[in-house]
Amino acid sequence: MPPVPAWSDYLITDPLFYLLAVPALLITGISKGGFASGGGNLSVPAMALLIPAPQAAAISLPILCAIDLAGLRAWWGRWNKREMRVILPGGLLGILVGAFAFGLMTDRATKLIVGGIALAFLARSLWLGRHGSAPPPAAHSAARGGFWSALSGFTSTIAHAGGPPLAVYLYPLRLERAQLAATTVVFFGVMNYVKLVPYALLGQLSLQNLLTSLVLLPLAPIGVWIGVWLQRRISDRLFYRTVYILLGTTGLKLVADGLGS
Repeated sequence: MPPVPAWSDYLITDPLFYLLAVPALLITGISKGGFASGGGNLSVPAMALLIPAPQAAAISLPILCAIDLAGLRAWWGRWNKREMRVILPGGLLGILVGAFAFGLMTDRATKLIVGGIALAFLARSLWLGRHGSAPPPAAHSAARGGFWSALSGFTSTIAHAGGPPLAVYLYPLRLERAQLAATTVVFFGVMNYVKLVPYALLGQLSLQNLLTSLVLLPLAPIGVWIGVWLQRRISDRLFYRTVYILLGTTGLKLVADGLGS
């Protein structure tokens, strides 16, 4: 008679995993709701403290897709059309490259690259604003937008860490707040649903991963609602300052993980 499968064969049962996963995914939902979009990069690094990073990414993806449904509903039709025509093709190209590199690139190398991009962007912002005033808005550029969105699609495929590269291009444009939030939310919504294909082909959507995602799924609408509420009530200055703080925190965490043993 075959042995009876344990619960751990069907989903992750470690309480410490959920202690890390629940706040991390709430932060992800908040960022998808349009508030401080860089905060979403904390989810995979937090879970990867206890499980392999590819598994953390696989568990996160269905939840991200569910969060995206609420985020798309909240921000539909409010994105910047000119920028979206540039960043969407670039992001799709990045996913294609990332799918091929998924099994080749080490987890530490990916975290180091993404964290370095985030910290370099913050250093640039602080340098340009050293006189206490915000730098003038950057000009639209199809070349820069295509490059950074492709890098965003790549790092998003590897570790759902596409926020910093996209921010390098979008934030200096200083789009109107709601437009920036909508453009970011819709971009990553499309990216996440497209990523389901390579993740499935790479065998990452296992029964254990999918059932663990289902347990965490109720966090999706809660986080989005909090994000929408915060975005509508926080000033522009505090909004961008919060974004930069979260990007810096994320960048330091990713660099530390990448340099760690």
